[in-house]
Amino acid sequence: MTTTAVTGATGQLGSAVIRSLLDHGVAAGDIVAVVRDEAKAADLAARGVVVRVADYADPAALRAALDGVDKLLLVSGSEPGKRIPQHTNVIEAAEAAGVSLIAYTSVLKAPTSGISLAPEHVATEERLASSSVPSVLLRNGWYWENYAASIGQAQHTGAIIGSGGSGVVAGAARADYAAAAAAVLIADDQAGTVYELGGERLTYEGLAGAISEIIGAPVEYQDLSTDEHIGALEGAGLPAPVAQMLASADAGIARGDLDTESGDLTRLLEREPVSAVDALRATLS
Repeated sequence: MTTTAVTGATGQLGSAVIRSLLDHGVAAGDIVAVVRDEAKAADLAARGVVVRVADYADPAALRAALDGVDKLLLVSGSEPGKRIPQHTNVIEAAEAAGVSLIAYTSVLKAPTSGISLAPEHVATEERLASSSVPSVLLRNGWYWENYAASIGQAQHTGAIIGSGGSGVVAGAARADYAAAAAAVLIADDQAGTVYELGGERLTYEGLAGAISEIIGAPVEYQDLSTDEHIGALEGAGLPAPVAQMLASADAGIARGDLDTESGDLTRLLEREPVSAVDALRATLS
């Protein structure tokens, strides 16, 4: 019997990984959902998943939560700027608990990426490399769901905006990244593997075409400078740090930081990833 733990298990990615594990026939009692708020995990508990409460900032709680765990999916934290100490706490707890494998959700091309989110992922990858616990890296590309707000924008203005130039983004649906993570957790001999994960490859003009197909009206892509993009995002009500992060990602798209032709996601899924059209259409339902 192998016990598999998932951190951030009530988040969108973590909960999707657990659903995928269950769909693959993993017994609910062999899955540990590590959560901050037990009340939010009521649906998981109702399905028989073991729920344990631990915050990334609480080493003692993390150590207790990982007791008896064989494999661990460390879903990267949701608080940029705090991720390195948070992830370190989880890794140290896994070491103390005798976990046999850590899978970590990093970012595409982390060591060479220039996007603002990359350094914390790189630091976590380096800490994993020095750990006594073997690890596997799931370097996820951009989620198509990140562009859900662009659908409404296109309906109102006939355009989407960005600062990605003619760069290509190899995006995928969140559920596909989750299914890939589940496949890795179920498989044997994953230690030391690095997966560069991305699906359909689109320029922003191609993304505009996908959104046009969804709304049934023409949509154009308006390419802005980074400063113009930040200003537009802040003008739409986004906090400055979020606007800067998104613009940094677009600069990365222009450089090719969020593009891959690896095929790793297709191989893990054993099918083609969901298209941008289908992934974005699903956000409307």
